[in-house]
Amino acid sequence: MRKVTAGLFSSIDGVVQAPNEWQQGFDEEMGAALTRMLEEQDAILLGRVTFTEWAGYWPTATDEPFATWINSTPKYVASTTLDSVDHWANSTLINGSVADFVAELRQQDGGTIGTGGSPTLVRSLIRHGLLDELTLMISPVVAGGGRARLFPDDATLTAFDLVEAQPTRTGTVIATYRPKR
Repeated sequence: MRKVTAGLFSSIDGVVQAPNEWQQGFDEEMGAALTRMLEEQDAILLGRVTFTEWAGYWPTATDEPFATWINSTPKYVASTTLDSVDHWANSTLINGSVADFVAELRQQDGGTIGTGGSPTLVRSLIRHGLLDELTLMISPVVAGGGRARLFPDDATLTAFDLVEAQPTRTGTVIATYRPKR
């Protein structure tokens, strides 16, 4: 069975929205952790917001290493409002239940299925017992109100096991968790 993982940038106060606005630095250890995650992935799940933002940039950013990977990797988009995702190569709109789609995708041959950004999708995967690992790159900053957090105030109690934690030279902690089942 394929593994489903999520990797998100987070502030100390749990903000995951727009890390480009509050993240204070990006160091070599963070780059190495992201590279390891991407090397394992051969498919990516995206929510509507992340897909829309990324589809407006990555298809034309061909001189960046991540662009080569993301443009050639199969992308599965969870959205109830988009009619089409055909404008970005290798993108498929998930029709019907995202949980059923991901459960079926996990049964197919292949590598790890990652998620890019998409905190709403990540929460849904956790709620349906479909997320195997959650990696947070926790920056030493309070991003403050008015931004989306990974878990809202009314989130249900969900327990995780810490698998690995690594501080980086800039003070970011790369923490990987597995949901307790």
